[in-house]
Amino acid sequence: MSFENTASVVQTRLDGEVLVVSINNPPVNALGQAVRAGLLAAVEQAAANAAVQAVLIVGEGKAFIAGADIREFGKPAMPPSLPEVCNAIEASNKLVVAALHGAALGGGLEIALSAHYRLALPKALLGLPEVNLGLLPRAGGTQRAPRVMGVKAATELMLSGKHLNAGPPQRQWSTSWWMATTWSLQVWPTPANCWRLALPCAAP
Repeated sequence: MSFENTASVVQTRLDGEVLVVSINNPPVNALGQAVRAGLLAAVEQAAANAAVQAVLIVGEGKAFIAGADIREFGKPAMPPSLPEVCNAIEASNKLVVAALHGAALGGGLEIALSAHYRLALPKALLGLPEVNLGLLPRAGGTQRAPRVMGVKAATELMLSGKHLNAGPPQRQWSTSWWMATTWSLQVWPTPANCWRLALPCAAP
């Protein structure tokens, strides 16, 4: 059985037992209200479908999610909030894997940290640059980053505002972080192949 929802900037498609959630908000898949709402709806869709065993979140184009949507700066906040989306991903009763390429910055990295596992290209760019604006990550990144990356690496990432290449993962990084070394953006894997790359991990 397969179906596809392409009604928004977040599209879903059932590939076997995996609900593939594709973010398509050019140019960098910024986390605007429509993206946040689409991600939350996808998590709820997966929870309500017994045929779905796992969720795979991917970014279309040149980035996973490159951060907040600057077009929303200075405007009233629109639900759902980023913390609400991250908490829903983390609490999902279906396995959630984030496949990272290009930039995963700010809220984009917080989305990835909320997933149960992360699968990244070695040249994926990670960062929590909020400190450059006098802020700290506001969607759980201050808690989740140390758990996944270790306290030292996470602290340096948050307090320096610098970007970090995803691979190879450091020794202190959690086993929930896996590198994809056998494919590239030019040979993007099928959802089934990408899912199999994450299977060696134990259940959360």
